[in-house]
Amino acid sequence: KMGLQTRRREPLFEVAKDEIDNLAEETGELAILSVEQRGMGVYLYKQGGTDALDIDAPIGGSATLHNRALGKAMLSQFAEDRVDRILERHGLPKTAEQTVTTQESLKQELQKVRDEGVAFNEEESINGIHGVGVPITTASGEVLGAISVAGPARRFNGDLFTDDLPDFLSRARNVVELSHQHGHNY
Repeated sequence: KMGLQTRRREPLFEVAKDEIDNLAEETGELAILSVEQRGMGVYLYKQGGTDALDIDAPIGGSATLHNRALGKAMLSQFAEDRVDRILERHGLPKTAEQTVTTQESLKQELQKVRDEGVAFNEEESINGIHGVGVPITTASGEVLGAISVAGPARRFNGDLFTDDLPDFLSRARNVVELSHQHGHNY
C-alpha cells in the first residue's frame, strides 16, 4: 500500500510518532500526521486519546488540502504558483456546509495561517468536526508535513480551540522540527 511504503521512507514519521502519541494523550483527542503527495494530504500516522472520535483518516489514505487544518497548514507554506497548480488539479470540492469553495477565500485564509502559524478547520471537511493544525518545516522553509488535532465542534471551542490546542501543537512541532533537523529524538 502506498501509505505504508511512504511511512517507511519518511524520516518525518520516525521523529513525529512519539509527539503524535503525546498530543493524543495530552488532549484526549485524535492527533494526526500528514504529508503532501501529488497535491493531496496523505495520512502517515494517527493516534486517538481517551475522548477521540475516529474520523475517516485511514493511514495511507489521501484527502484534499483546502478543507482540513493539516492541508491548510501545508498549503500556507507553499509558493503561490504551487498552490494554484494544486487547486487547478484537485479543485475545491465542497465536503461540508462550511467548506471554502473559492480561491479568493482560501487564499485569504492561507495568509491568516501564515501570519498566525496555525490553521483552523471549523466544520469544513466534516460537519460537526473541528481541527487545528500546524505545518512542519525544515530550517530553510521546506514543508515536511503537518500535524493536527481533530475533534467534535461542541468540545473544540473557546480558549481550548483558539489558544490551548495551538499551544500543544506548536510545542509538538518544535520538538519534531528539532528532531528532524538533528536526526534524533529529544
